[in-house]
Amino acid sequence: MIPSMRQKLIIFDFDGTLADTFEIFVKSFDLLAKTHGFDSFDHANSAHLRTLHARAVLTYHHVPTWKLPVLAIEMRRLMARAIGRVSLFPGMNEVLKDLAQHGILLALLSSNSRDNVLRVLGHETSQLFLHIECGTSIFGKRSRLKKVLRTTGFRNADTILIGDEIRDGEAARQLEIPFGGVAWGYNDPCVLSQAGARWIFAEASDLVSEGKVFFEGAKRLIPQMKLLPASKAAKWTFNPFQPSFVLRS
Repeated sequence: MIPSMRQKLIIFDFDGTLADTFEIFVKSFDLLAKTHGFDSFDHANSAHLRTLHARAVLTYHHVPTWKLPVLAIEMRRLMARAIGRVSLFPGMNEVLKDLAQHGILLALLSSNSRDNVLRVLGHETSQLFLHIECGTSIFGKRSRLKKVLRTTGFRNADTILIGDEIRDGEAARQLEIPFGGVAWGYNDPCVLSQAGARWIFAEASDLVSEGKVFFEGAKRLIPQMKLLPASKAAKWTFNPFQPSFVLRS
């Protein structure tokens, strides 16, 4: 595909960004802990764990890194058994439809399996995505993100990645793609800001809310992407990296 001058692409992470998979993730993690001999998820310190990089979370629970490929496969299988209990975050389905209706192209990047992702999205919503890239290794987002760009034909500057983890921000920064963090996911929003998030979205509806966003080089408008209240955002250290998405009132 060769995008026109007016087209822009939003790439969404899935787990913790579009879909609320945390409960079945933790239950699956605990089952794997019993089988493979590492520590169960430390619920008592979940607030602290939200401030850590995925690597640090694994180290904290004494997860052997050499087992990660096998653990990833088993995790997807366990999650598949309970995927019927997973749904998109409230309002997210409407957000995706709204973005698509305003001419914004959508893509999805996930470490989850394609079957799990499609079951949660449903046929109608899955059709909103230009490209769905699944099965990413836990620390392989950069290469898969690069593949999404290559497959869709979009330039880095014409793309934004929206996710909920530090590793999302890292992958975006390595490819010089603007990054927007969500406050309802796995990592704390303050940490996401420090990881390079240009925007922090407080709730799903903030992705499409009041006002307008002008995409650089595009005439199309979509509802404004809002930040959390300035009183909260002021204490965060925002990355000076300038994206191709310009907020205007």
